[in-house]
Amino acid sequence: MNPDNSSEPLPGNSRNDMQMIAAYEEILAITDRMLQAAKNSNWDELVALELDCKQLTARLMTQNAREQLSEEQKQKKVGLIHGILERDAEIRAITEPWMAQLQNRLTSSSQQRKLEQTYQKDL
Repeated sequence: MNPDNSSEPLPGNSRNDMQMIAAYEEILAITDRMLQAAKNSNWDELVALELDCKQLTARLMTQNAREQLSEEQKQKKVGLIHGILERDAEIRAITEPWMAQLQNRLTSSSQQRKLEQTYQKDL
């Protein structure tokens, strides 16, 4: 409770605040593992971790958005978000060229199959 006897709790004192910070910490840990998986070209692991991250993020978004964090918690949250975004950028730098290459291969294969089908009809 606030010292002025209002019913509002002090910022940063609720269990939900601590859970929110813990969730951001967990997302950061998952993105660290995602980055390692991307660096190791372990795409199955990357996809599985991405799903874990998505579920955790969805759960975080359903938490009470009205929680008032203390200044220290706000700074910690911002730092965690920056870390998550930095790792996300690194993951994208690894995966986007790979995805483009995969798309080119699929397109080439599809075009080759169409050509083969077209010219096989003429035989």
